[in-house]
Formats: sequence, structure tokens, C-alpha cells
Amino acid sequence: MSKEFIEYIVKHLVDNPDAVKINVITGERTVVFELRVGEGDMGKVIGRHGQTARSLRTLLSATSAKNGKRAVLEILE
Repeated sequence: MSKEFIEYIVKHLVDNPDAVKINVITGERTVVFELRVGEGDMGKVIGRHGQTARSLRTLLSATSAKNGKRAVLEILE
């Protein structure tokens, strides 16, 4: 899963798509995706009972493991 793919999904979930920003920090064995969303959109990205965020993290982990890396998704407002 790439930065663009995460961005595409999240922009379609939120009310303020222009406020969505993703910073990627790549290490030797880990990739950290810092996802920033606009004020009031945190709940939409996390989803009911955290289901949306959990699904994003699962997709990210699965695709990153395929490349031999660990992926972390941090969601920030």
C-alpha cells in the first residue's frame, strides 16, 4: 500500500479532503505513515469502534510484510 492509496481512501472518508496530509518516514525495517486530517475528521478516519483505522492498518501491514518491512500508521489531527 502506498502513500497515494492511503491518501485516496482517506480523502473519500472525510469532510475536509484538502487537509489530508501524509508524511512517510522510511527506516531499514520499518515504514511509518503519519496521517494528518483536518479538525473534526478524526472520527471519520477512525470509524465506529475503530474499525476503519483497524482496516487501514491491516491492509498496510499486509502489503508491507510482503516487502519485508513493518508498517505503522499514526493518525493525527
